[in-house]
Amino acid sequence: MPPESSADLVNPQKARTGLSRVWHAGLYSLAGLRAGWREPAFRQEAILAIVLIPLSFWLGRTWVEVAMLSGSLLLVMIVELLNTGIETVVDRIGPEWHALSKRAKDMGSAAVLLSLLLAGGVWLAALYTHFAPP
Repeated sequence: MPPESSADLVNPQKARTGLSRVWHAGLYSLAGLRAGWREPAFRQEAILAIVLIPLSFWLGRTWVEVAMLSGSLLLVMIVELLNTGIETVVDRIGPEWHALSKRAKDMGSAAVLLSLLLAGGVWLAALYTHFAPP
């Protein structure tokens, strides 16, 4: 048996294979969702999605419309988690102000804003086509 590399000792996930790797990756993903839930912005977006995703099945006339409506909400949550990850890494590096740290955080925030604008546009267009007179 070959000796373990230093990477294997630091991160046991790298040594796992097959279903064990998939199982542990799933557990890490659930831990990430729990950590995200502790963030107020993610929690607000998740609660909004819990309300609006079922509504997308009523509002959408085709499976494509339902996918666009619900997918735009999931995209907001995905981008929020990535933004939180960026902010966490920047904060771990150090609490002092740095131009590159600000830039990274601002770009993550801008990504969240763009995803929110996309979701809002998709939902407004669906509401308009659903309720506008013919």
